[in-house]
Amino acid sequence: MNENITKRNQLLAQKVIKGLESRNMSGYYAADKDEALKIALELIPEQSSVTMGGAMSAHEIGLVDALKNGNYNFIDRDAEEDKRAAMLKAYDADYFLTSANAITEDGIMVNIDGNSNRVSAIAQGPKHVIAIVGMNKVCDDVDGAMKRARNVAAPINAQRFGLSTPCAKTGSCMDCKSPDTICCQFLITRFSRHEGRIHVILVNDSLGF
Repeated sequence: MNENITKRNQLLAQKVIKGLESRNMSGYYAADKDEALKIALELIPEQSSVTMGGAMSAHEIGLVDALKNGNYNFIDRDAEEDKRAAMLKAYDADYFLTSANAITEDGIMVNIDGNSNRVSAIAQGPKHVIAIVGMNKVCDDVDGAMKRARNVAAPINAQRFGLSTPCAKTGSCMDCKSPDTICCQFLITRFSRHEGRIHVILVNDSLGF
């Protein structure tokens, strides 16, 4: 990555981490994907039960493969016949992996969801939540974060899943009520009541959508 971008990301990440800490969440900065993987594995003890909400960023840093091949109880909903049962196991898991559709400079995370299994698990249930977040997702404020979630993340995910939504065709949010909409639930995580539960790893890379 360009040296100037890296320097900017390092400085901006410290601001985000300070914001997260003020909100009872833990923040970490990883200079690259390898360091992000190292930090994540240091946070997850072996033999822990781990599941996820479809976070592409966790795949991109190699975390999912490391958990599947390591000494962990990885609950892979995609490999389960009963996907609903696999999703429900997330609420009692030791660790839940996710990302954020956007995060503000002062540490507020924004996520949108279609089935709501991801946002509900972030909000309550799993003992720990680890979010892998590329620096491409940092926004000025909540308004900017909401716009990014709706106009960047949602259209790309709708296209990725082959959904018939206006945003999949236009590339931007149309505030639709399509049967295929993935913007069913919006979660703004501005504070964690439980200290040590939510961990955010900021990665000096462009990850996810």
